[in-house]
Amino acid sequence: MRLDLTILIPHLGFLAEGALLTLEACALALIGSVILGMLVAIARTSSSKWISRLAFLYVDLFRNIPFIVQLFFFYYGLPEIGIYIDAFTTGVVALSIAGGAYASDAIRAGILAIDNGILEAAEVSGLSKRVTFTRIVLPIALRTSVRPLGSVLINMILTSSILSTITLNELTGQAKIVASDTFRPFEVYVVLLVVYAALTYLVSLGITLLHRRLNRDLQEQVS
Repeated sequence: MRLDLTILIPHLGFLAEGALLTLEACALALIGSVILGMLVAIARTSSSKWISRLAFLYVDLFRNIPFIVQLFFFYYGLPEIGIYIDAFTTGVVALSIAGGAYASDAIRAGILAIDNGILEAAEVSGLSKRVTFTRIVLPIALRTSVRPLGSVLINMILTSSILSTITLNELTGQAKIVASDTFRPFEVYVVLLVVYAALTYLVSLGITLLHRRLNRDLQEQVS
């Protein structure tokens, strides 16, 4: 068999649409994951045992259920009780909830890693616990969590390929259509391999650069 990628040229725009949909879904899901992760991380560090246990239950539950099962529950299960959500929204919500469980671990680790000296300095300055947390603790925790949150985003990009199972034509969904139209699945999936590898590499590189910059700024502020 001869590899002939030229047959895909007429379909590049079609595949690009799928790639853009993948990035859009992942970008929205990352925002949702970070917001949810912050709330859960705060709950897990709460002095209330019940709140802390509920937060732990959420993390433990969604980290131990296959994503495809979660996705099918939202898309195929909820309509049985009268809740209908379109495929794109379902994908974003499912990715956000699953990603939030992992994001909460990263943010919680960032919160627990903060130097006690910073907290003591804020207390001496007369800042309330709420102001200290929202203006000092949380910003620092998010900065130090950039790299693990980047891993959450990369995992989302890879996991988003499963969204094609609920009729969402993101990158993998579009590739399936092209493969069936051209009868050349080998070439289509070679390109798909390269595109996913390129996307995750670029995200990883961007996260590394952002992490270095934020760390440099933070060190300058502390010194």
